[in-house]
Amino acid sequence: MEATVGALATTVSGDVLGDPNLAITHIGPLGKATRGSVTFLSDDAKLNELNGCAAGAILIARSRVEQISDEYKSAHAFIAVDDAHDAFLTLLQLERPARPRRSIGLSKHAVISESARIGSGTNIHPNAHIGEDVVIGENCDIHPGAVVGDGCQIGDNTTLHPRVVLYPDIEIGHRVVVHAGAVIGADGFGYRFKSGRFVKVPQLGIVRIEDDVEIGANATIDRGAVGPTVIGEGTKLDNLVQVAHNCEIGKHNAIAALSGIAGSSSTGDFVRMGGQAGVMDHVSIGSGVSLAGGSKLAHDVPAGGTWGGAPARPIDEALRIVMSMPKLPEMRKTVRSLEKELARLVTRIEQLEAGGQEETTESEAA
Repeated sequence: MEATVGALATTVSGDVLGDPNLAITHIGPLGKATRGSVTFLSDDAKLNELNGCAAGAILIARSRVEQISDEYKSAHAFIAVDDAHDAFLTLLQLERPARPRRSIGLSKHAVISESARIGSGTNIHPNAHIGEDVVIGENCDIHPGAVVGDGCQIGDNTTLHPRVVLYPDIEIGHRVVVHAGAVIGADGFGYRFKSGRFVKVPQLGIVRIEDDVEIGANATIDRGAVGPTVIGEGTKLDNLVQVAHNCEIGKHNAIAALSGIAGSSSTGDFVRMGGQAGVMDHVSIGSGVSLAGGSKLAHDVPAGGTWGGAPARPIDEALRIVMSMPKLPEMRKTVRSLEKELARLVTRIEQLEAGGQEETTESEAA
């Protein structure tokens, strides 16, 4: 990157506070920025990181400009924008543009069934395998080692990265990205224990991935036992996420790595799950719910609200439990001490009561 602060401000529709002619050569995070770099201030919690920050220019939200001291304003050039993070991402794409999409067509080293229908502008890379009666839309990229099973349907502008596996009859929408090693449509984990052994329950459903979904590397989505497993429009699944058979994931969910959702569970729209979250089977999660990382949800929850812990409970309650955990050893000692003191007092009371009864008996005898 070779630009002035003023030029960068023009690019992101920002206003310059400081020297607009300062030269900027690269982009860096706030804590590691140098004099020739531009960075961004994401939130109020980062204000103290301005101490010792060497960045030449800092993107900042207009709403936070008044929080910046004159000392900081004299040490840096600021670019005031509506959204500092968005502006930073815009500049980042200018410095590190994506590699241009190659046009290779249908590689002669791919295995493509004669019955497959492939749209214009689609690339099928070497060693990809396209099965019978597959339909692939326009401008798709099927990378090396990807397997598209018989009867699959893929919309326009969709990308399957290397070693993605689509089992037969999977439906993929438009503008979907499936990262390397993901497996979509494997049999659901359905068995009956009968006559002393596990007997497989046939998994005859499909998986339907709606438009604008992104699926992380090595994620797995099982086909339904009867009906479909559904991943709703705009949903983002991180690496190593497991979605079991007959789950219905709503629109615009964000599910972080190593999370698992057991069979026949469902989510509403705009649900968020932190890493390693777990959801039991047949659980319904309302729209707008957030599930903290590591949480284990075993029951239905209504729309809205944040849940955490194992088992999951409202986040305020979960945090109180977490905060009390370090105090448990000392509390245990206190309880034991109180138990001993209580036992001593009970014994003393019993002795006093026994003594009083003896005095009463002697008085009655006299």
